[in-house]
Amino acid sequence: MERIRLGMVGGGIDANIGRVHRHAAWLDGAFDLVAGALSSTPEKSRASGRALGLAAERCYGSYAEMAEAEAAREDGIEAVAIVTPNHVHGPAAAAFLERGIHVICDKPLTATMEQAQALERAVRASQALFILTHNYTAYPMIRQAREMIAAGELGALRVVQVHYAQDWLARAGDSKQAEWRGDPARAGLGGAVGDIGTHAHNLACFVSGLPVERLAADLQAFVPGRAVDDNGHVLLRFAGGVRGMLWCSQVAVGHENGLSLKIYGDAGGLDWSQEEPDRLWFTPYGQPKRLLTRGGAGATAAARAISRVPGGHPEGYLEGFANLYTEAATAIRAARHGSRDLGLLPGLEEGLAGMRFITACVTSSAQDATWVTL
Repeated sequence: MERIRLGMVGGGIDANIGRVHRHAAWLDGAFDLVAGALSSTPEKSRASGRALGLAAERCYGSYAEMAEAEAAREDGIEAVAIVTPNHVHGPAAAAFLERGIHVICDKPLTATMEQAQALERAVRASQALFILTHNYTAYPMIRQAREMIAAGELGALRVVQVHYAQDWLARAGDSKQAEWRGDPARAGLGGAVGDIGTHAHNLACFVSGLPVERLAADLQAFVPGRAVDDNGHVLLRFAGGVRGMLWCSQVAVGHENGLSLKIYGDAGGLDWSQEEPDRLWFTPYGQPKRLLTRGGAGATAAARAISRVPGGHPEGYLEGFANLYTEAATAIRAARHGSRDLGLLPGLEEGLAGMRFITACVTSSAQDATWVTL
């Protein structure tokens, strides 16, 4: 099929997340990157565009210039990937949505709830699609876990435990990427809870099929002088009385990208770790633990549908992003005929839920971990 013309805001040649999105968009051949406003300064933006092989006239100095120019072209972009610091998400997305250009935006939705509400208005007023890249929802064994729970294989759910632990911010000044993440004006009020806690919250809700209704949070900034949290412990109450706990930390020495999810019902339990993404442990009550693998004999249709290579050949982070981009391409092609169905893709509602989660965590922690309703 004809490839979808894609633009990118942010993600210049030296930005890791830009490379991730570009590889993901390329992997299944659904997109062509043809335009970009790739940095916060016009000079860097145009230099990055040239380095990526974009035509000179489509290397823009700002997202506003890019949105106006691309909307006026007969061969203008159909979709844009926004991979900037959080405070740019809202205004950049709105600039393209109001011109009918589909948006694929990195999470969290925005830096503040006010920006989120403004973006919500822009999404609802536009005929274009808005997609949020919670990439972990597109791992094959996560889709299988969701399918198994929906089919009742765990029985009535009781407990959801989700952890996301990293150590790359354990000391001040360790990473250039930490600079904007520690600035509330650009990242928002949530530090670790906004950066990785939103992933953990989204994953728990996606797999369980349940929203979080209330929470009590204890957030800390362990590194002296840090203006936002770098560690958080959160008690969760899901719909239907299901209990949960979320731990997110970017100062947990020894953890690289330790995202894990455990869900327990009255008939069984599931256990998954992002660092072994092709494995899902399933324990029916009173029976031996079973190892289910992507591509193995126990793989379900949901897992097989987004697997690329035979079992035993690991798939993970890039492929998860690529699955989102491929599903986004399907949704964009369907939108040409009037559809607004995102399928399992995260979108505005998931983004708003993430913003409510961040806000509730910060509010609760400021009130000595009191319970807050989302």
